Amino acid sequence: MERLPTPPGERPNESDASLQSAYTATATVNEQGIVTGWSEGARRLLGYLPSEAVGQSAARLLADDAGEQTRPDAAGRTRWSGTLALRHRDGHRLRRQLLAHRRTPNGPAAEWLVVSAVAGRPGTPGGEALRDWAFHQSPDILAVFDADLRLVQANAGMEQALSLTEDQMRGLRLPEIAPHPVSDEAQTKMRLALQSGEPQHVEAYIRPTGISAEHGWPACLAPLKDPDGTVRAVCLGAHSRSGEYSARQQKLLLNDAGARIGTTPDIQRTAQELADAAVPRLADFAAVDLLDAPRHGGEPPPPAPAQPLTMARTAVRSVPGDSPPPRPAAGEKTLYPALSPVAQCLAQGHGTLYGGSDPAITRWAAQDPQAAWIRQAGTHSVMVVPMRARGITVGVALFSRHRRPEPFGPDDLWLAEELTAQAALSIHNARRYTRERTTTMTLQRSLLPHTLPDQPALEIASRYLPAGTQAGVGGDWFDVIPLSGARVALVVGDVVGHGIRASATMGRLRTAVRTLADVDLPPDELLTHLDDLVIHLSADEAGTDDTTETAGGIGTTCLYAVYDPVSRRCAAARAGHPPPAVVTPTGAVHFLDVPPGPPLGLGGLPFETFETQLPEGSLLALYTDGLLQTRDHDIDDALDKMFQALARPAQTLETVCDRILAAMLTHPPDDDIALLIARTRALHADKVAAWDLPSDPAVVAQARKNATDQLATWGLTDAAFITELTVSELLTNAIRYGQPPIQLRLIHTDHTLICEVFDSSNTAPHMRRARTFDEGGRGLLLVAQLAQRWGTRHAPIGKTVWAEQTLPHN
Repeated sequence: MERLPTPPGERPNESDASLQSAYTATATVNEQGIVTGWSEGARRLLGYLPSEAVGQSAARLLADDAGEQTRPDAAGRTRWSGTLALRHRDGHRLRRQLLAHRRTPNGPAAEWLVVSAVAGRPGTPGGEALRDWAFHQSPDILAVFDADLRLVQANAGMEQALSLTEDQMRGLRLPEIAPHPVSDEAQTKMRLALQSGEPQHVEAYIRPTGISAEHGWPACLAPLKDPDGTVRAVCLGAHSRSGEYSARQQKLLLNDAGARIGTTPDIQRTAQELADAAVPRLADFAAVDLLDAPRHGGEPPPPAPAQPLTMARTAVRSVPGDSPPPRPAAGEKTLYPALSPVAQCLAQGHGTLYGGSDPAITRWAAQDPQAAWIRQAGTHSVMVVPMRARGITVGVALFSRHRRPEPFGPDDLWLAEELTAQAALSIHNARRYTRERTTTMTLQRSLLPHTLPDQPALEIASRYLPAGTQAGVGGDWFDVIPLSGARVALVVGDVVGHGIRASATMGRLRTAVRTLADVDLPPDELLTHLDDLVIHLSADEAGTDDTTETAGGIGTTCLYAVYDPVSRRCAAARAGHPPPAVVTPTGAVHFLDVPPGPPLGLGGLPFETFETQLPEGSLLALYTDGLLQTRDHDIDDALDKMFQALARPAQTLETVCDRILAAMLTHPPDDDIALLIARTRALHADKVAAWDLPSDPAVVAQARKNATDQLATWGLTDAAFITELTVSELLTNAIRYGQPPIQLRLIHTDHTLICEVFDSSNTAPHMRRARTFDEGGRGLLLVAQLAQRWGTRHAPIGKTVWAEQTLPHN
């Protein structure tokens, strides 16, 4: 740049006679001390043309060697002021007050803008009169600018705010005193005040050099009038509203933090959200250290006084442009000495402000290598705030300033305590949620089958996925229950609600189902009894204060199915549960038409059993509704995906389970999922032998012979003695107490031999203890002692008494 623009209010190329008017001499000098710009005012002051000054060393303009002394004085600063002796073009000396601003107008290269005001001829009212008018008509920080918008007077508040004396500012316009777009706006408003005679306001903040953007004052520009009403000058009154502004900023920060802190149950993320909220709006550096939660659960113990502390550095944040954050980094351990401010703060339980030169800080920085960052970063103010929630200390937050010149104050400490309290509550809740989820998961898994029983009727695979949301683990369950006659029951259920209570209710219902299944109830009767149980449980819990979950399991859904490998028939009933899907050996997929019953606990409506015959090798799919309730697609799309996954051939049922889950889920499920896949087997005629017998005691001997002959055919002669005794006792009871027709049936599986006797009577036998001289009553006792298990299975007409013995493994 060869010529600087002429400042407003000046005319270029004025004659020497015009020197009586005030003007500003302006020049720019680069970092190497070379003049890069020269204004008309500079020519008038020193006599050099722009072509003679630009490109030359600025030291040539000095009357002595003060330039070398000024250069180190200005190093590292953004502004310099002082009086220097200048050399005029004709050789004479001029002592001038100079003000220099360091700026970067067109990129990274910096330059110095040097200005000097030259006073004009007298014409402005006296300084004392102006001072009196200004102090009586305008409050707070005051400055008086004449009709040429040059500063005439400034009070002590103005000097303190801008860190300049009145002499240093006198004769300069506001943009020359504090270069900023707001200053240009204020000068425009001053001219308007001079012309209109009306006060003007600048809503934007005039920012003094060295003060951050959030600290400043809105300006009031009042015209100063003489007794005749003529506007002689303008008074700038800057009214400090830092308290109002600080309260507004605190409210905004707290509102923003409320939406940003604790958005997930992730503890590390919550800690980082606290650090991100504090930097840079509150601090230049923030770190969050958390106490380790005990492995056995519970909350961290309270910090003991005068004891060193080991904590986990969980989050760190520095202002942009800083060097890498001080160690320890996030994820590392940090040890605080017993007398460190952090340990003392946690022991006392309240936040504390420290200056960079406080003995506690200097001692800590000198003794603890991990605190070396305090001196390295030039930290001048520190806040240590304990993180407490519901009376429990979870950690500590450190805040520091090294760029912003203002130290932390009581308002900053209050704001930091509010932010850390919010984060501490979120972390406390997250730990409690994690602990409760772990407890619920442990309870849930302890109540679910650990291993599926080995039985001949079905090949089975299963999956259980807990909910991946904050709602917690639900009450979904499944079960596989071996029944008499080589049959097996499949159960899938879903308790309403989540958490420990839902898991406990699920445990109750699963136990009840197994108990009812053990007495061989048909599916519809079993659900009826289970419905009654839920009604009783809800009545018992109706008077409790806990309403967080549905009482007693009301609304629980359940599907109960029984498969018989001898007849290949499947009987099922459901209570508000999705129907099972069947895949035939040919690959056709369809739902079993099981009549829908109401959810458990509603009462008053019946359940119906559906029966069908399944080809050997058919697949049965039982599941809970969490598999279908996905946020990516509706129920119809979910069913289509499930049918497609079931229809694809697979070598193992484990593959079928994985394929279904992969097709249905693209994210952690919103609800629990229980999935049970079974492939049907059949016991053919070579494994089953049956004889229809008359109701005649004489037939018992022939029945024993038929049984031993069949055992010989199966190669089970070692089981002949127990089998003969069982056949004799069960058949004799049927002939003596039952009604014809009577049937004896033997079922041979891989590891068991089952003996069944059917008669048409509904009277069930009961085992009793025989007295010493009783002639009877010992038959069932012997059967119970010799068999693995025994029982009675009722049918719509008649009953079957059975006994099962375990065969030795080959």
